[in-house]
Amino acid sequence: MDNNDNKQPQGLKLDLKPEVAKGSYSNLAIITHSHSEFIIDFATMLPGLSKPEIGNRIIMTPEHCKRLLNALQENIGRYEAMYGAISLGGAPEQKGTFNLGDFQPNGTKS
Repeated sequence: MDNNDNKQPQGLKLDLKPEVAKGSYSNLAIITHSHSEFIIDFATMLPGLSKPEIGNRIIMTPEHCKRLLNALQENIGRYEAMYGAISLGGAPEQKGTFNLGDFQPNGTKS
């Protein structure tokens, strides 16, 4: 899962469709899990929006999620070695995991 300089592993051919290549912006990730999977909802919170909008949902096995964690740690280390430490600024510290069962179907918290 190492995505340094967008290099593909030897022998792996990927098809990147134009509508996926443009990407999507997220400034909020909501993570939940069961015994067999991790679910990561990527959302966007912007001024003027009444509530965050989930743009993408990724479902992964625990093993693949841990591989993603390791790849992110490795790449953040490389980034900080090249550009300096990433400051979290004055952002309030939040727990990284939310229980989606605490939210009503309309998106409000119970």
